[in-house]
Amino acid sequence: MISLASMCGRYAITTPIEAMREIFDAVGGPEFQPRYNHAPTLMAPVVKTVPIFDKGERTGHRRVIDLARWGLVPSWAKSVDIGNHTINARSDTVREKPSYRGAFRHHRCLVPADGFYEWTTATAEKGGGRKQPVWIAPDQLAGFAEPLFAFAGLFDIWHSLDGTELHSYTIVTTDASPSLANYHHRMPVILDRAGWETWMTGTPAEAAALMRPHDGPFRVHPVSTAVNNVRNDGPRLIEKVDNPDAPPPKPKPVQGSLF
Repeated sequence: MISLASMCGRYAITTPIEAMREIFDAVGGPEFQPRYNHAPTLMAPVVKTVPIFDKGERTGHRRVIDLARWGLVPSWAKSVDIGNHTINARSDTVREKPSYRGAFRHHRCLVPADGFYEWTTATAEKGGGRKQPVWIAPDQLAGFAEPLFAFAGLFDIWHSLDGTELHSYTIVTTDASPSLANYHHRMPVILDRAGWETWMTGTPAEAAALMRPHDGPFRVHPVSTAVNNVRNDGPRLIEKVDNPDAPPPKPKPVQGSLF
């Protein structure tokens, strides 16, 4: 089971694939299920680069959008179960940890997100008895340059014994910026457009220089604890709530489920 204390442990990605192609100047991108409550082990779009060849010689690269499973499974792993513990990669150890160091050198990507959730202990400290989820998103009205986040990510490709490929990814995290430190001590590495190409194709040293806190501006507000249950989805999850201490509504059964 993956703890909600993980940072980042839930995010939303609902931007249409056509818009993502334009924003990231990328091609490809199969249709995906938009989610307001995207969780580990589920598939989501990532942006990466692939080489271009002309008459057998590499002439450049282009950006592509692909679907990958959240929770990095290194190519050398014996089982996909390792992905349950690799949804985040700490910026201070990503270059040394065996699970990430190969991907950091060779397989860096962007992870598009409309926003992400964090759980603060403020409510619990006031006697509420539970951590309060908050929604954190780009504030374009206040000057955030893009309509969505581009998290720094790493990806890898794992092959099962029958030859099936699994594409997976992790999100790199760093210390929280001053504007978010009250909600959690860590945050995803958020890259500005000027850093996208360097993150994906630059040297490891150049990429490492980008792993720093981003101070927004962000929109932040409390949301319903319904987001705690991955079975809940929909735009209501990112709506501001006036009574954060209210108990969450019961999850709606998934259509077609026997449970």
